[in-house]
Amino acid sequence: MAEWSNWAGTVTSRPEETVMVRDVPHLQLLCEESMLAGRRVKAVGAGHSFTGIAEPTDVLVRMDRLSGVRSVDESTGRVWVHAGTSLHVLGPELHRRGLAMTNLGDIDRQTIAGAVSTGTHGTGVGFTGLAGQLTGVELVQADGSLLRVTETENAELLPAVALSLGALGIVTALEIQCVPKFLLRAVEAPASLDEVLDGIDERVDGTDHFEFYWFPHTDRVLTKTNTRLTDESQRAPLPAWRSRLDDDLLSNKLFGALNKATTRTPRIIPAMNQVSARALSRREFTDWSYRVFASERDVVFRETEIAIPRTAVPDLLRELRSWLSRKVEVVTFPVEVRFAAADDLWLSTAHERESGYIAIHQYAGRDHRRYFDAFWSMLDGLDARPHWGKMHDLGATELRSRYPKFDDFVALRDRLDPQRVFTNPYLDKVLG
Repeated sequence: MAEWSNWAGTVTSRPEETVMVRDVPHLQLLCEESMLAGRRVKAVGAGHSFTGIAEPTDVLVRMDRLSGVRSVDESTGRVWVHAGTSLHVLGPELHRRGLAMTNLGDIDRQTIAGAVSTGTHGTGVGFTGLAGQLTGVELVQADGSLLRVTETENAELLPAVALSLGALGIVTALEIQCVPKFLLRAVEAPASLDEVLDGIDERVDGTDHFEFYWFPHTDRVLTKTNTRLTDESQRAPLPAWRSRLDDDLLSNKLFGALNKATTRTPRIIPAMNQVSARALSRREFTDWSYRVFASERDVVFRETEIAIPRTAVPDLLRELRSWLSRKVEVVTFPVEVRFAAADDLWLSTAHERESGYIAIHQYAGRDHRRYFDAFWSMLDGLDARPHWGKMHDLGATELRSRYPKFDDFVALRDRLDPQRVFTNPYLDKVLG
């Protein structure tokens, strides 16, 4: 009985059995046999969720062999992709075919099925999360049957199965509405927090993709503005040495060493953040979209992220700044702020609402609870929706009031998985 753990080490389990499925028929047989035996089945991808959403209890399913591009419709730009395909593999595969995903998050270690099923999103007020780019889903149900959902087959189910939390079945393939490959002109520049908050609408509306990182205990932020381009002659990527220096050495190795050091002497964190924030310098480069959207993250941390109405972002950040200024807790990790368009997916954090996302982090070697609890206490009255794959303390009672289609999703779950073959403790808590 091997132990399973997610990337952040926040969830561990000892499933009774681990199965590397060979193909879809093998998975169908496994699900049917497990249902008849009363066993629970859970497919796990990269384990990059901080919650227990992928925690296996009885049977852990590995989907590694169900990977790669299955088919491409050149007339529409729609691509069927096997569920076990990692995002960092999918980007180059699509690019080779002259295509790209419309938007991506800032980490690409996840599998495509895991990313869409947990509500992974990027930034850009004109763009939805990854699940909003789907036009089709195939999944194996508890009885072993294969359910196909497209715009012409069971179309009414697409808003539910596109972002399903893994609660409706095991996804085997997804159809993505891709776009022609494109460049992003990236401009990263320091600014003050008040400057950004006072002009937040102009920044968000004035570019394709805007986000910023605020350094706690300082007034400094790093803004990231990405503009979409199609002229290949404009490509001007970072020199290899600069990429290694910024992303590998400074953002990972040095940052990791500083976190280890400050864990022993946390009182120096505010001063260290001041130095780090003041050392930020402007940089510009232009590269293919999949190379710009995502960054390497080697330092292990804990994270919680909430979606709130876009207009509520400035006041919540000011309240968080006020709490941090009292130094009840000192934090090295920047606060990340992003924005996304509304969509119609039943369990999307941006369901029928243009949303702002605020993510806070704590180094894995330090206790995150006081910081996270304080942040969560600031959310009353904001109709906050937690990212399904990031830490939160809400259950079905609170979540039901925040998702207009919550009961519709639960009813569909009752129909597709009445014996709860695909449940686990996390899903029991958030769905009831």
